[in-house]
Amino acid sequence: MIDNNVNNDKNTEELILKAAEQEFMTKGFAGARTTSIAEAAGVTHAMFHYYFRTKERLFDRIIAEKVKILMEGLMMSVSDRDLSLEELIKSIINRHLDFISSNPELPHFLISEIYSNPNKIGALFANLVTNAPMFFKIIQEKIDLSAKEGVCRRVDARMLMLDIASLNILPYIASPIVNRLLGDCMANKEEFVEMRKKENFDTIMRKLKP
Repeated sequence: MIDNNVNNDKNTEELILKAAEQEFMTKGFAGARTTSIAEAAGVTHAMFHYYFRTKERLFDRIIAEKVKILMEGLMMSVSDRDLSLEELIKSIINRHLDFISSNPELPHFLISEIYSNPNKIGALFANLVTNAPMFFKIIQEKIDLSAKEGVCRRVDARMLMLDIASLNILPYIASPIVNRLLGDCMANKEEFVEMRKKENFDTIMRKLKP
């Protein structure tokens, strides 16, 4: 038997999370108001506090879930040891870009928050930082093996991932300028993402060319 109270609690929680994410992304942590979040979610302010107590707890929950989704996607790419270097790079680019395109306001938001409250953001990304050495190690091993076989030149995996992240994220950080300069090229989300996947992959592979 399904407990309707459990379903109602879950639905209410999801409504608050969705409303809060939009509030944080558009106004930042400091500018976000719990009254606005409650109103957008269609709940009372008292009900908001019943579910999340404070704005800080809600913010932490949203960022933690974003980091978890990103980390799971990246680790899925490196978990298949049978992938060639080319296949691995394509997987990482595609998964990361899919994540960014699903959260287009996140890059700009995080940059703003990093400068205004670096310690708080740093703590929320602790899980990502903890797993980074293993992530880079797996990629470096694949690069070194491919370089030994003459498939590519040897590069630092950390710098390679920084290149990929930069290529994927920049259009979303500078979207108003990108759209104006390139004729509203980001209007068709799916088409733009597919174009960027191909372009970014080709750019990275040219960098690796022996």
